[in-house]
Amino acid sequence: MSGCQSSSTTTESSTTTKFSATTEFEQVIINGYKIEPGADLSDADLSGADLGGAKLSRANLSGADLSGADLSDANLAGAKLGNADMSGADLSNANLAGAKLTRADLADATLTGANLNSASLTDANLTGANLTNAFLIGAKLIDARLTGANLTGANLYDARLTGANLTGANLYGADLTGADLTDITLKGAKWSDGTYYP
Repeated sequence: MSGCQSSSTTTESSTTTKFSATTEFEQVIINGYKIEPGADLSDADLSGADLGGAKLSRANLSGADLSGADLSDANLAGAKLGNADMSGADLSNANLAGAKLTRADLADATLTGANLNSASLTDANLTGANLTNAFLIGAKLIDARLTGANLTGANLYDARLTGANLTGANLYGADLTGADLTDITLKGAKWSDGTYYP
């Protein structure tokens, strides 16, 4: 397994490690996996792990189990997260710009204030997810499931929502200017005078 080696710049933890903006190192080991930019963590079991503030830009997390993990303030820009299980994860204020989240499970995940600009969320499950004040500018949400999702104040400028299911979603104050809403389902969705449509 590629994630089991350590070095003098590595901090080990078998349980939890809290990252911070002032962390001097970029790599730690959690449950035997190297947590660093560009890491290969495909199919890794990091369920419930404390990865708040982790530096995982361009990492390969395809098929990884991140359910219930703390990824708040994490840098996942450009990461590969296709088919990853992130259900119930805390991704508040995380940087997921340009991330590949095709068919990822983000049901009931917290994504408040997260940066998902230009991210690919095609066929992703965002049922019940909290996307309050999230940035989804230019994001691809084709055939995504957003049933009951909270998109209050979210910025979806130029997003592609073709075929997306927003049944019961909260769109109060959301900005959908320039978004592609072809064939979307909005049954029971809520919006306000502050919601901007194409």
